[in-house]
Amino acid sequence: MRYITGIVIAFFLAGLLLSKKNKSLADKLLSVWLCIMGLHLTLFYFVFTGKALQYPWLLGWELPLPFVHGPFLLLYSAALVNRLPVNRKWSLLHFLPVAITYLYLIKFFVLSAEQKIYVYQNKGIGYETFSLISLIGIIISGIAYIIWSNLLLIQHRKSILNQFSSTDKINLKWLQYLSFGIGVIWLAVIAGTDELIYTAVVLFILFMGYFGIKQVGIFTESAPQKIKEELKSEVPVEEIQFNQPLKPSAEPEATIDPIVEITDKRKYSRSGLTGDMAESLHKELVQLMDREKVYSESELSLAQLAKRLGVHPNYLSQVINEKEGKNFYDYINTLRIEEFKRLIANQANQRFTILSLAYEVGFNSKSSFNRYFKKETSKSPSEYLRELNIVEQ
Repeated sequence: MRYITGIVIAFFLAGLLLSKKNKSLADKLLSVWLCIMGLHLTLFYFVFTGKALQYPWLLGWELPLPFVHGPFLLLYSAALVNRLPVNRKWSLLHFLPVAITYLYLIKFFVLSAEQKIYVYQNKGIGYETFSLISLIGIIISGIAYIIWSNLLLIQHRKSILNQFSSTDKINLKWLQYLSFGIGVIWLAVIAGTDELIYTAVVLFILFMGYFGIKQVGIFTESAPQKIKEELKSEVPVEEIQFNQPLKPSAEPEATIDPIVEITDKRKYSRSGLTGDMAESLHKELVQLMDREKVYSESELSLAQLAKRLGVHPNYLSQVINEKEGKNFYDYINTLRIEEFKRLIANQANQRFTILSLAYEVGFNSKSSFNRYFKKETSKSPSEYLRELNIVEQ
C-alpha cells in the first residue's frame, strides 16, 4: 500500500506542476523528475510483488533509473539558482551512465520471457559483475551529485546575502531537504534491502510534496524568478549618475549575477569606483539610512537601494563590503537591530510587543528576527529585555 501511495503522490504532484501557469524551467524539470520517480516506483512495485513475472517485458527497465535522480537533483538546483549551462545540450551528458546501462542491458531485453524470469528468480545470475559495477556507480553518482548540488546551494545563499535584506522566502532550504532525502536513500542503497530503499523513496516523495507545496516559489509563483526579474530591471550603468562625479569612465566588467559572490575584495581590483567616489557614496548611504530609515522596508534589496541612490548595484555592494565590512544582508539587519534597541529603550514603546517592534524595523518574521538578534547580541530578545528590566509584552 505504501508503494501505491508514493506512486499516486508522485504523479499527482507532477500533474499539479504541469497544470501551473507560467511554468519555469525548474518547474518542468521537477515535473519530469516526479514522473520518473513515479515510474521507477511503479516498476519496483511490479518486481517486488512478483507481478512483473506475469509481464516479463517489464523486467530490467528499472535497473538504470537510480542513475537518473542525482542528475535531476543537480539540474533542478541549477535551474532554481540560474546556473544551468548556456548550451543546455551539455546537460544531457549527466545522463550518459543511464544510456550506457540501457545499451548494456539490450542483451537482457532480447532474452526470452523464460530466460528473463530465470535471471530474476536467481538473483541476477549471469549478471553479477554488472550488478556490482552498477551498485558502485550508483553510490558514487549519488554522493557526487548530492555534494555538487549542495555546493550550488552554498553559493546561492552567499549570493542572496549580498543582494537581499530578507532571505526567508528565497533561501531554498526546501531544496536542501531534497538533497538530504536523497542522501538517506543512498545510505539505504549501501546498507539496506530493496524494500528499505523503496520505502525511503516513498517517504522522500511524501516530503517532497509537503515541502514543495509549503515552499514559496515551487508550486506557487517562483521566488527565484522574482529575483531574476528584479536583477534584470536594474538601471544600466551608462544611464545612472551619482551627483555628477560618480559616473566612471569605464563600466564595471560584470553585472550582478544571481549566484556570484562579490565579497572578495580581489573582485573589485578592476572596479571603476575610485576612493573619492566610494567615500562620497558611503556618506550618501549613511545619510539616507539616518534620514529615511529605508532598512525598515522588509523586502529591501540591493538593487532597490542602489536605484534610490542613483548608483550601480556593483558599486553599492563594493562600498558596503569595504566600508562597513559586511555583506548587504548583515548591513541592513544590523541597522534593524540597532533601531529595535533604540525603540525598546523608549518607555513609550514598551507597551508594544517585541514582534510588533520587530516588524516596525523591517523584519518580516519572528524567526528571522530572533535568529538575527541572537547573532548580533548573543542574547535572545527576551534575555535582552530582562537585562534592561523591561517587562516583555
